[in-house]
Amino acid sequence: MDCPSEERLIRMALDGAYGLRRMDFDLPARTLALTHDGPPEPLQARLAALGMGAVLVDAQPCAATPPIKPDDAGESRVLRLLLTINAFMFVFELLSGWWAQSTGLIADALDMLADAAVYGLSLYAVGRSAQQKLGVAHLSGWLQCLLALGALAEVARRAWFGSEPEPLWMSGVALIALAANVACLMLMSRHRGSGAHMKASWIFSTNDVLANVGIILAGGLVAATGTRWPDLLIGTAIALLVAGGAMRILRLKA
Repeated sequence: MDCPSEERLIRMALDGAYGLRRMDFDLPARTLALTHDGPPEPLQARLAALGMGAVLVDAQPCAATPPIKPDDAGESRVLRLLLTINAFMFVFELLSGWWAQSTGLIADALDMLADAAVYGLSLYAVGRSAQQKLGVAHLSGWLQCLLALGALAEVARRAWFGSEPEPLWMSGVALIALAANVACLMLMSRHRGSGAHMKASWIFSTNDVLANVGIILAGGLVAATGTRWPDLLIGTAIALLVAGGAMRILRLKA
């Protein structure tokens, strides 16, 4: 392991594994210590499927470790904050995108709306079973697919009828959205391994950060070239990024 993204993939792969009680990551040392009941082979098989070259270094008995109770109250507080931030940013980006004639901002606003819905669904999942959390994650994935199609339709409409995006407004609003999404990632960092519903939330927010950076760059290209095509391209890219994130969520298994 050499980065937090690999940690997230490993947590997804091991989520719901029978007998798994604890995961302790050491990213600099590229090691993972698992506390579990039963033989290690089923866990090894899940890790091997990731193709990261996982090797069993040592296995030894340890003192009984009680399962870690999920911090349901903490999750709920964080999800309410995330819901509030994303709902506000949806309204702000949608109005800004409409005024600035930016498909990139409109697509990102729809993404914010999807995220707000995800956090609302995740609030429902807190304290429920792993299977119920997985169902919520899959529902949020289908919602993302639907909104990605809506964003692509808006890009096609503006490509056909024309638009004149405002580059400075595009980049400024995207910078505010970037700050909001970084704040969301910081808020959920403690809880991203709590279940499939929180993994879905983490994936969506990391996608959002990439989208915001893309809009900032597109705003610069619109200003430099004097054409709307960079905005249309970033709007398309965000919609495809949203759809790709949705596919990753729909592949999550209990």
